[in-house]
Amino acid sequence: MFERFTEDARAVVIGAKARSARSAASEVTNEHLLLALLDLEGAARTGFAFHALGVLDRRSSLEASLAEARRHGGMTQSDRKALAALGIDVGRIVASVEQTHGAGALAGDRRDRRRWSGGPSFAREAKTTLEKSLRIALGRRDRFIGAEHILLALTAQDGVVAEALADHGATYAALERAMFGEPAQGPG
Repeated sequence: MFERFTEDARAVVIGAKARSARSAASEVTNEHLLLALLDLEGAARTGFAFHALGVLDRRSSLEASLAEARRHGGMTQSDRKALAALGIDVGRIVASVEQTHGAGALAGDRRDRRRWSGGPSFAREAKTTLEKSLRIALGRRDRFIGAEHILLALTAQDGVVAEALADHGATYAALERAMFGEPAQGPG
């Protein structure tokens, strides 16, 4: 599938792998894909959309949202609110775990599970995002998968990254309007 990626999309995948390796993560996640997309400010469509929606102006806030979700074991705000409605104080649980095991104890598995190729493997969620980017490209009748398709795929799934983007004004519909001018048929 990589041969169908544009230069921008390849840069996103390579950047995500590099970010994962630098953070000593065991896998490349959707968060790494998003951060690599944000690093590609020069990418025509995604860069324009990020600027148009003000995402780059609020990048530190977006990154803080992602870090907060990581600190809470990858739970979305919606998950935490649902648990709070059941009387479960996730913040108190996280504080207790961090008091016992240290700050960031729930932030994820840092064990080295890298493949013999020397780089981190892709988490199931990231593989799903890349597969979905192909479906979005095909749905738009685009011949190649671009960074814009990866970005749309990130917003077309439930999870921390989509929620953080939506909280910063970057929903599927808003991004699609900014990048293509008019909505297509939806998230594919």
